[in-house]
Amino acid sequence: MSSLILGIESSCDETGVALVRLPDGGAVPQLLSHALHSQIDMHRAYGGVVPELASRDHIRRVLPLTEHVLKESGTTLQDVDVVAFTRGPGLAGALLVGAGVACALGAALDRPVLGVHHLEGHLLSPFLSEDPPEFPFIALLVSGGHTQLMRVDGVGDYAILGETIDDAAGEAFDKSAKLMGLPYPGGPELSRLAEGGDPEAFKLPRPLLHSGDLDFSFAGLKTAVLTQAKKLGDELEARKADLAASTQAAIVDVLVRKTLTALKDTGMRRVVVAGGVGANKLLRAQLNAACAKRQIRVHYPELHLCTDNGAMIAMAAAMRLQAGREKAEKIYAFDVKPRWPLDSLK
Repeated sequence: MSSLILGIESSCDETGVALVRLPDGGAVPQLLSHALHSQIDMHRAYGGVVPELASRDHIRRVLPLTEHVLKESGTTLQDVDVVAFTRGPGLAGALLVGAGVACALGAALDRPVLGVHHLEGHLLSPFLSEDPPEFPFIALLVSGGHTQLMRVDGVGDYAILGETIDDAAGEAFDKSAKLMGLPYPGGPELSRLAEGGDPEAFKLPRPLLHSGDLDFSFAGLKTAVLTQAKKLGDELEARKADLAASTQAAIVDVLVRKTLTALKDTGMRRVVVAGGVGANKLLRAQLNAACAKRQIRVHYPELHLCTDNGAMIAMAAAMRLQAGREKAEKIYAFDVKPRWPLDSLK
């Protein structure tokens, strides 16, 4: 008999709710419905996420989104078998909203609950696509403050090959955009501006590109962007698209070349890209081209599922239950983990 899993995501500035069906027989779980509310417009006035405002908005949004998902899928709360929620990492107050609502629903329905790792949600989100991957694979996880290369041999079987030692790729996009005077959220704005610029206009550094390991560092790139912006002075406005394109090219170059090195070192023939930066058009184009030459398969989540969302949380819960890595329980006392290393999962 199949199970229905309700997933709630509230780790930062998006409230996501989704319903996933976990079929019998080991088939890939299926997404039935999902709904998402982004707080971008609210936070834009402050130039970044305000944690207290984020938490309050999650409180307003989560139940209406849940009602929408149930209505769209033709189900009711009584049909839900497991309630899953993001336990961490993320903003403590925001995480507490999702955890509190999930555990309250579980208690009211007499259903088990399950806390999910936010990054594992991103990592497994490509299984929601029309072309789901197969284990094992190399994963490039580029989400918010995280940039990691991982060997993934199965659900819960993760080995970190390299990670950021300072600014992550997403932070490099956002901070560089802010230095150029672009509005929040900076990363997507920089990428859009870069489409009309020359990626070779400025010679920006590729940090740790020849470090001999798979770690990342983008803080030096941010400093180089600041230096170049100051040099341009009054010319910055006219050259902003070129600077944006050069910045994006540097970030993408490092991500692609380190990923190819990880594939070569491990002998893997499959790579998964997950997280918000995974929606970047240049990253997809360059990685697709490089992997096609090497006959390596590349998998991504659907574009609308690259950002934080409830579907990836419900999916991760379903796959952990399916793999026997986790057991949902009727324990409604909860805690959250604002800091939670992905490789600590079993």
